[in-house]
Amino acid sequence: MRRARALWLGRRRYDPVHRLQQSLHEARGEGRGDDVILLVEHEPVITLGRAADRDNVLLASEALAARGVDLVETGRGGDVTYHGPGQLVGYPILDLKPERCDVRRYVRALAEVMVLFAREHGIEAGVVDGMIGVWADAESPHAWAGSAWSSRLEKIGAIGVRLSRWVTMHGFALNLTTDLDAFGMIVPCGIREYGVSSVARLSGVSLEVDPIALAAAPMLARGLEYEVPPVDDRRGATLEEVERELLGPVVTAEG
Repeated sequence: MRRARALWLGRRRYDPVHRLQQSLHEARGEGRGDDVILLVEHEPVITLGRAADRDNVLLASEALAARGVDLVETGRGGDVTYHGPGQLVGYPILDLKPERCDVRRYVRALAEVMVLFAREHGIEAGVVDGMIGVWADAESPHAWAGSAWSSRLEKIGAIGVRLSRWVTMHGFALNLTTDLDAFGMIVPCGIREYGVSSVARLSGVSLEVDPIALAAAPMLARGLEYEVPPVDDRRGATLEEVERELLGPVVTAEG
């Protein structure tokens, strides 16, 4: 069984965490560092994937800035998505070589992680053919028999990944208590015909992201098929400190 360490970073803006991801991803591709899963709750941000259609961002940049919402282009797959308070975001930095070099298997594993999180709170969810992410039946959120038997599909979790030399970055975003009105600023993932929901809305139970993130190890382990020790709480650390902790001090040569 492979082993991955999980760290809870608390609430952070997107760009600094993205830079940390990039640094860890580059190091992992060079054979430095270990497999790690970053867990974070972002300040409001709209991210654009490589295939993003700008028309799916429904507000101008100035209007977004006035609302305190960042707009960031990323290297992940997919279209437009929103991250914000109340959403648990996971960024696995994993080297899939040699026996796990299968993109579909990896995406299914990320979906399974979110399905397990939802199930912990009484919501049954699953995947839908032809649409990335995790979905629930808003009319019957405590049962999932597949999309064909669902009365009203709503998306509760998004997936967007990037792989280079079979090292992963980006990952999943699960709506726990997310303000769903924020998704009105975009066409989520370019999908107009279905709505977006959250675990809290479907369950009717108020949730807090911190304890859910800190208790995430069993769901991450089962979904990703990794050994994952208890999540390390790094809310009080700077991201520079987290990077040094994971990769060690930078050594430079002179002369």
